[in-house]
Order: sequence, then structure tokens, then C-alpha cells
Amino acid sequence: MKILSVARGKFLFAITDRSYLLLGLVCLLCVGSAAQEFRQVYPGIEHARVEHRIGEDPVAINVLRLDLRKVRLDVKLGMDQVVGTETTSSIAARHGALAAINAGFFRLDNSIFAGDPAGALMTDGVLLSESLNGRVAMMIENGRVETKVEFERADLGYSIIIKAREFKAGINRERQADDIVIYTKAFGNTSLTRPGGVEFIVQNGRIRRIITSDSSNPIPENAYLISASGMQGNELRRLARLNARVKIVVHHSSLDTMVPSSAFSRAEDITNGVSHLIQNGKVALTWEAEKASRSFAESRHPRTAVAKMKDGKLLMITVDGRQPGVSVGMTLQEVAEYLLSLGAVDAINLDGGGSTTMVLDGKVMNKPSDANGERKIGDAIIVSSRVRS
Repeated sequence: MKILSVARGKFLFAITDRSYLLLGLVCLLCVGSAAQEFRQVYPGIEHARVEHRIGEDPVAINVLRLDLRKVRLDVKLGMDQVVGTETTSSIAARHGALAAINAGFFRLDNSIFAGDPAGALMTDGVLLSESLNGRVAMMIENGRVETKVEFERADLGYSIIIKAREFKAGINRERQADDIVIYTKAFGNTSLTRPGGVEFIVQNGRIRRIITSDSSNPIPENAYLISASGMQGNELRRLARLNARVKIVVHHSSLDTMVPSSAFSRAEDITNGVSHLIQNGKVALTWEAEKASRSFAESRHPRTAVAKMKDGKLLMITVDGRQPGVSVGMTLQEVAEYLLSLGAVDAINLDGGGSTTMVLDGKVMNKPSDANGERKIGDAIIVSSRVRS
């Protein structure tokens, strides 16, 4: 007789060969009961509140199950600017969303750059922030019949080409030493740059103005402001002439294949995460390659994640944490295993911690961990009813 010991909390069960079939039936019933916890809130939007346990520790989870033939997804910015923060519930309300979750990582401080995306971000087909450390991105394509979502570790950004020289540039962020940054009107009214660099106004493919003495210059409508410092600034200043031709192009490639990303080519909106969780139906964590800390990955924190199901539906989940006795949060491994248990075949982790928020029907469904309640964030993924043409 073979004996199998199964740990569940502090209990051990001895299972004989004859018990395998019964155990399988019990497990199937457990999965079924979990699925029945979903309630339809709107066509294409179902919600479940889950009281999960990891050993003796409680974990409070909220799950949205979305039919992407009935709803669409959009990435929306806090205050409709690249640099700016706003609560998830406020973003959802302003855009008339039926549901929303917090999305990408962002600069969280008290500086004038608070809210700056910490990774790739695109809205309405316009790339507004470049990739960081090859972090995984969520790419959204809202087609006429359904919305498609892809997860990919990608290198996305802008390049400047002038007199056959190519310079990679940052997008809509603080300019550092020896750096080139392209600013668009989505960043705000001015570049917020410090003295010591050189700035160019580029419109219709030509340099219209060269500014060498000022800082924090106005960003014109329908034009780029290019700001450069250090050695790169000196080189651009050497090449630049009024009315000189300047080409600004998007570069994009998948870090997995090192070829242009087809998912990016089709995407309408993009936001960033840190760590793939599941790929091809298996746990596949990428946080080390994305230069995240071990504590971020292996300590329990509040989490926000999205997952694709085999049937084409999409899950959005929030995991509450930092609330002893109520909800302890999850590690990345635990989030991945939980999503795998629900049948996910592909999943990524979005910004979490105090940012973790789910909004449904105008209400915050989870319990954010910040002492002051719901945190202001950089961008959110909103869910709206699909309008058929």
C-alpha cells in the first residue's frame, strides 16, 4: 500500500491508493464552488470576493473576470498628464468607467516629478514613457469585436536621428546628467529642467529653435522639446542647426526574441509591471532579470495582477496586505500559484503595496494598506462597456 501525506495548514492526511479518485472528486467540487462565487455586475464583468488562507494566514482577494468581447480596456493617466497623480476611484469616475485597477509603477515622492512612470506607458497609440530594465509590459489592443491583451518583456523608447547620428532618448521624465529627454505636451506645460543643458524645439521634422541659456522651457503644442545635458548635450549642440532635419522614431523589440515587437505594433495602450508571473501555463518569474529587489519579490505585500485565461477571459485581481489578522499579502510566487490554480495561462504583476486598489461600480472593493486610505497613483486600467459600431 502506498501512503501519500498531504499538508493543509497544520493537518496531515494519509491517503491510500483507493482514496485518489475520491480526493480528485473533492478537488473538482472545490474548484466548482469557487467559480460559483462570481456574481455578474455588468454584462462582461463578474466579481468575486475571496477569503483565502496561506497556512494559518488570512489573505483577502478581490477578482474581476472580464469578457473581452463585451468590455474594453484603456490606460488612463492621473490628472491626464504623464507627471501627476490621482486616486484610482477618481480616474474611474472622470472617465465613466464601470471598473478599474491601479496599473503601472511610478515615481512616488514629493518632488515635482511625482507620478512619472517607472517603465513603458502608452495611451491612444502615443508612447509617453520608455521601458526601464526590460520590465514586463501589458499591451492592449481594442479591436472592433474584442479587446486583445499581450504580456511581453520589451525595450520600448524613442531615438533621435540627426545628420546620420542616432541618439537614444528618454521620454517625459526628469533629465539626468549626460542625458537626452524628449518632452511632449502630455508631460505638462514646461520641461522642468535645471540649467546647464541645451534644448531644441522640433516641429514638422525640423529644428525651429535652439535654447542654450534657459531652463524649464515651455513645451509647444504639436511639437517636441528635446533637452540634452553633458557630453550628449555637447554633441547635439555641435550637430544642430536651425531648420536642420531631425527624425524622431520609436524603437521597439521583444527581449525574448530581440526582434521588433508585433504586440507593440498593434497596441493602443501600454502600462508596465514588474515580473511575469505565468507564461504558457507555468509559473515563470522574471523579477531578477528586471532588477527588482529580493524583498519586493519574496516578502508578502499587497499585490495587483492581471491574468489571461484559456477561454480568452481576463482576470484582474487585488490582494490586500500589511494588515495582520485580516490580510497578510502575498509573495510573487504565491500570487503566481494562486492564479495558476484559477486556470490562468499568462499573467503579470502590476504595481502593488499601498497603490493596490480595485474600483467597481464607483466603490473601492478592497482595503488599501496606506494609513490615509486610497493612494494617488500614476495610471490606472479602466473597464468600460464595448460600443459596437
